[in-house]
Amino acid sequence: MPNGKSLALGFLVGGVVGAAYTLLNTPSSGRDFRENAKLKSENLKNTVLSLKEEGMQLKDQITQTSKEGAELIKELSEDVKTSIESWKRTVEPHQRNIQKYLEQIEASLKELEEKAKAEQADHTTQPSHEVINHQ
Repeated sequence: MPNGKSLALGFLVGGVVGAAYTLLNTPSSGRDFRENAKLKSENLKNTVLSLKEEGMQLKDQITQTSKEGAELIKELSEDVKTSIESWKRTVEPHQRNIQKYLEQIEASLKELEEKAKAEQADHTTQPSHEVINHQ
């Protein structure tokens, strides 16, 4: 059974060497690992809380900007309405004068047409005098 003893001794030595290698190459102890995990967990929690707070601030800024935009549009529309009404008041008297001038021009054109028709009718009803030269 010498082979059995050497096999058992090989397992024992291999286990000890593996355990020693693992302990020497482990980056931190269990306590350090737990502390590191706790710190990373707290950092992650703080990051999530910070993102949540920034999200709420962004929401508030968007709400405020929307309200200011609505007020600005309301003021702008009132200014435009006032400007249009002022322009109408300025243009209206001129518009009436232009309308009067157009009516006068239209009446003058009708008179000219009637005179032209009357003259044309006079020319067609008058006998034409032809002069015949006999030699």
